[in-house]
Amino acid sequence: MAGRRNTFKYALRKGRRIVHRGITNDLARRQAEHRQRWPGAKMTKVGRQTTRGAALKWEREGGKSR
Repeated sequence: MAGRRNTFKYALRKGRRIVHRGITNDLARRQAEHRQRWPGAKMTKVGRQTTRGAALKWEREGGKSR
């Protein structure tokens, strides 16, 4: 049985600089959490929704897209 594709990969940018990369199952909630630390930063989704395992692997590898 294949895993559920319910996890997003994202990059948080402040200007041209990426200040954080991560994974979440709720982009809106996570963006609101990040606004407290990085006001004015913009979150962009990276790729399509994926499985949690694949997203964790992406995060461990430093957020390198395929």
